[in-house]
Amino acid sequence: MHSSFTPPRQVKIGDAAAFAGSTPRAIRHYHEIGLLPEPERGGDGRRRYGYEDMIRLLWIRKMAGAGIALEDIRDAFTTGMASAGADGGDGVAGILERLERTLAEQEAELRRQRTAVQRMRAEGSRLGLLSDFVTDRLKGLPDGSLRQADLDSLLVTERIFGPLGAAVQATRFIVLATHPGLRAESDRVDAAEEALDDSVAVDDPRVARVAAERHAFERALQAVIQETGLNEDDNALFDAWDAAHPETAEDGDDEAGLGSGRREAGCMSVVEAAGKMPYDFSPARLRCEELVVELSARDSPAT
Repeated sequence: MHSSFTPPRQVKIGDAAAFAGSTPRAIRHYHEIGLLPEPERGGDGRRRYGYEDMIRLLWIRKMAGAGIALEDIRDAFTTGMASAGADGGDGVAGILERLERTLAEQEAELRRQRTAVQRMRAEGSRLGLLSDFVTDRLKGLPDGSLRQADLDSLLVTERIFGPLGAAVQATRFIVLATHPGLRAESDRVDAAEEALDDSVAVDDPRVARVAAERHAFERALQAVIQETGLNEDDNALFDAWDAAHPETAEDGDDEAGLGSGRREAGCMSVVEAAGKMPYDFSPARLRCEELVVELSARDSPAT
């Protein structure tokens, strides 16, 4: 420093902000929230900042740059900077410890999000939305053999029953993707059900006829599943899930026959989903569904 230069004993807010890497507006905010004490004013009524003010400004900028909330910085100054957290964890050390935990959680969440994005890029935007447990079940199918509606259905099922339920349902779409005749029949029955709109009465003969067609199709589908051995693959799915998610004594059976120990946290019960997932089914369509259940019950062996 040149010997003839004499540094100022105090500076105005613009100079203080420039030196600290802040802005006058930010410094005024620090004053408003009690983070930085109001300095004395000069004869012109403007604030003047001294050495200690600048030290605090530098502390504030460094700590805020590390992600510490301004309120926490203020609390740290209140408990005494010199104690550096010796006051029951309420000082700087305690704040930094909490911040480190928060950052670690954010880092883990970012890794999870990046992994999800990578899966969607690798598997396709819709298939990649499903969990690994489900997509592994679908590996080996020809490209394009799964329809968007198939994947949408699996997404809903996974939300309700978790990955295990969706992986079991995937068996259905594996058969449809590999048996063109069954796929065509499925499309025909789906179209017949969709035709049961609000213009069709619940006692219309078409309702019972479509129910019988749906029942016959489901029987044919199950026969193919048995013939191809896919039912054994389903049993292996349950074993794999149980191995990865041991069922505890508190876990019971739910409406779908999937014990709660086989459910993933966050999935819904059938009862919950029934009131929250909309399906635009007419009364005739709902009656058709009831008739299918009744027909299936007649096929089931007496217990």
